[in-house]
Amino acid sequence: MMKIRKANERGHAEHGWLDTYHTFSFADYYDPQWMGFRSLRVINDDLVMPGMGFGTHPHRDMEIITYILSGALAHKDSMGNGRVIRTGEVQYMAAGTGVQHSEFNPSKDEAVHLLQIWIQPDRKGVKPRYGEKTLAHAPTGSLHLVTSQTGRDGSIAIHQDADLWLAKLATGSRVRHPLAPGRHAWVHLAEGDVSLNGKNLSGGDGAAVSEETLLELSATKPSQVLLFDLN
Repeated sequence: MMKIRKANERGHAEHGWLDTYHTFSFADYYDPQWMGFRSLRVINDDLVMPGMGFGTHPHRDMEIITYILSGALAHKDSMGNGRVIRTGEVQYMAAGTGVQHSEFNPSKDEAVHLLQIWIQPDRKGVKPRYGEKTLAHAPTGSLHLVTSQTGRDGSIAIHQDADLWLAKLATGSRVRHPLAPGRHAWVHLAEGDVSLNGKNLSGGDGAAVSEETLLELSATKPSQVLLFDLN
């Protein structure tokens, strides 16, 4: 069973300094049919203009993952972390009992294109923590584990039974991912064109998958795919 979320049907806001698309209900965009999927609550596809960004603001009780598709993003938080994350890098924050952070595009001439992902934690009130992982040089043609509950295989450990995989696919590349009984998947196509179990997806499209045993992805142009394996 598959339900496709087309890119042009997402929520959209243009703030001048920020051009953003919301896969699920967020801020002023509300659609009761798209409140999230399983523990996945937010996928925001953000383009932040040069020299602009998000001022210091709070979060709590949320697992927050940022993936940079192009450009760079300067991050500061109340845990004492200060870092510029760049193309192909992943940043993680467990907001837990509460954190404050800011995000800023340090470039004078290049927008930063990023995905911000929120996953609901399996429990509230955890101690905030921070993590990073680079996938800038991850080989094409295979799935790479980004997050997991246990931090297995070099992934970032998060407070939820949610495996996030990333695949960079060249034209003609194929990857397969088995889905265990009772598991569900959300596939987000960050860029490119792929076929997912015979259904075509274009950049920005998403798909909710349940009651399937295997996901097969085939790229018809260079693509990046995020695959969430969820309980």
